[in-house]
Amino acid sequence: MIYIFDTELTENKLICNALKQIYGIGKKRSYFICKKLGFSNNLKVKNLSKDQVTELLKLIDSLNLILASDLKKLKFLSIKNFISIKSYKGFRRNQGLPLRGQRTHTNAKTARKKVL
Repeated sequence: MIYIFDTELTENKLICNALKQIYGIGKKRSYFICKKLGFSNNLKVKNLSKDQVTELLKLIDSLNLILASDLKKLKFLSIKNFISIKSYKGFRRNQGLPLRGQRTHTNAKTARKKVL
């Protein structure tokens, strides 16, 4: 089992697809990382050597990416900031309504404010 940034990577997946499990790394970044390290397209997580894992960690650190818990904390703080400055987005988020101008008359049943 390989843990990177508090995320367990599935052993039978290809490394490019397994990196997408880390919060903050998507398809484009994972392929960029694999290409930069010279990993083949069919390399699986279980076939990684310890040297390759350390190279992977060093590269991710050198890219200065905000990942996992730091990214979640940053998102939470920005939402809290919207609410504290009483912006429209903060108000809509508190009410449980759509934030970006979506229609609520007929759509957005999941986002619509619940009447008690």
